[in-house]
Amino acid sequence: MNIWIAILVCFLTLLLMCAPLLSVARGRLTGKAARRRIWMNLCVFGAVCLCGIALPMTGFAAESGAVADAAVSIAGTSAQGMGFLAAALSTGLSALGAGIAVAAAAPAAIGAVSENSKAFGKAIIFVVLGEGIAIYGLLISILIINRL
Repeated sequence: MNIWIAILVCFLTLLLMCAPLLSVARGRLTGKAARRRIWMNLCVFGAVCLCGIALPMTGFAAESGAVADAAVSIAGTSAQGMGFLAAALSTGLSALGAGIAVAAAAPAAIGAVSENSKAFGKAIIFVVLGEGIAIYGLLISILIINRL
């Protein structure tokens, strides 16, 4: 069963790295831009693979007794690491979504206020609603970290 999962992961990786070719087939992207995107995908994939190999090996660097004991005391389980990763992703992705929402709402609010100064209260509410997304993501990450 594990071999099928490995084959599926390799197939999905190749499919995602070659995704810019779909835009070329539809005529929306030139060949040069597609090549650039594929190289970017390959470089990001290689960097992620190198980090996946290098980061777990940092625990083996400590050889002395005191440093090794300190390293063992702060070393967590993989479930704890996944929890920290989930907390980071919830904060980061919600902040990204909030940035996109504010980038769309703020110029519209400025335009509405410039035409009608009485629309300031309504316009600022829409901008603040976009920022609420980031606050919710931060709250979720705090709840995840408290659970660890």
